Amino acid sequence: MSDAAAGTIGVAVVGFGWMGRVHSRAYARLPHHYPRLPLKVRLVAVADEAPGRAEEAAAQFGFASAVRDWREVATDPEVRAVSVTAPNFLHREIGVAMAEAGKHLWIEKPVGLTAGDARTVADAVARAGVQGAVGFNYRNAPAVEAARELIASGAIGAVTHVRIRLFSDYAAHPEAALTWRYERERGGSGVLGDLASHGVDLARFLVGEITSVAADTAVFVPERIRPAGVTLGHERAAGDGPGSMTGPVENEDYVGCLLRFASGARGVLEACRVSVGEQNAYGFEVHGARGAVLWDFRRMNELSVSRGTSYQDQPVGTVHVGPGHGEFAAFQPGAANAMGYDDLKVVEAYRFLRSIAESTPYGATLPDAVRAAVVLEAMARSARSGAWVDVPDGRAGCE
Repeated sequence: MSDAAAGTIGVAVVGFGWMGRVHSRAYARLPHHYPRLPLKVRLVAVADEAPGRAEEAAAQFGFASAVRDWREVATDPEVRAVSVTAPNFLHREIGVAMAEAGKHLWIEKPVGLTAGDARTVADAVARAGVQGAVGFNYRNAPAVEAARELIASGAIGAVTHVRIRLFSDYAAHPEAALTWRYERERGGSGVLGDLASHGVDLARFLVGEITSVAADTAVFVPERIRPAGVTLGHERAAGDGPGSMTGPVENEDYVGCLLRFASGARGVLEACRVSVGEQNAYGFEVHGARGAVLWDFRRMNELSVSRGTSYQDQPVGTVHVGPGHGEFAAFQPGAANAMGYDDLKVVEAYRFLRSIAESTPYGATLPDAVRAAVVLEAMARSARSGAWVDVPDGRAGCE
């Protein structure tokens, strides 16, 4: 029986840190916001290697079973779709195994440590004929979708230049624990994969393909305290306190990058995980020949728009997104009622399940993850060489 005909689909979550909880809440909320979705979710299994964490998740969210080894999820015939929210270094192995087991895949960015990892998972999903979704959640904000429509309609004229910023303080404390996020072997690139990947996706979603880059990176906190136990990845807490062993931070705290787009537009992308005084300061400014559109995640439901024929001294107005924009109507009845971060993941879950029900991709897909990873690797090469680097085709081999 097909997933669409079955009516109910068994789902599992692999990795139960913060993002695993977000995915689980998103699945639980689907009937509230999308009652007409033909597939109903049954939470079959949760997997996490940390002692007791999967059992806690099962008790809290109602998963039928809790396991420590994700391989048990891959062999469970009751599981038809899987959320992979484990650390980056596990994405490739788990993603490929789940696809080869015939399970639809919702996986968090950056989908592995390299573009090669992302491509391997994408290829496995394509061979298996399953659906694959990627956690580029910011493109799901109704204001971002409204911005894309404005840009595509020509309302601000041909895009001339773009500015994208992603500043956070989650790694700003110098005594924060040396989690896997700061290690090349387990975390891959630092702020490139963690935050700049979202920036690349937003740039592509709004303006189109990036053809060349010139980047600079830096590590501002060169050493951190080794943690005493299991960590989730974003903790602010230190290890054992003063006198504890420290280790080197192996990947980037900061990236600044110039962009050239296929359209001829220019751009700047800047991301930093140690920005004191900045909490999730994410957003973009897209300027066109006749106007501009601006968005700040911290005011997620507002869009600043300038358009007209004045050119100079042209005013900027605020649009409060409402039921006519994106998926807003599934959450709120009227404009200026706020949506939040978790709502974006509910949208993502809905599009994942809709993709399965209709056998048609909706939302960000594995090819989007591959393309973003290829751009990020071009940034890394540029930072090493100090020169402009062309972005290769997404299907080309990785260096």
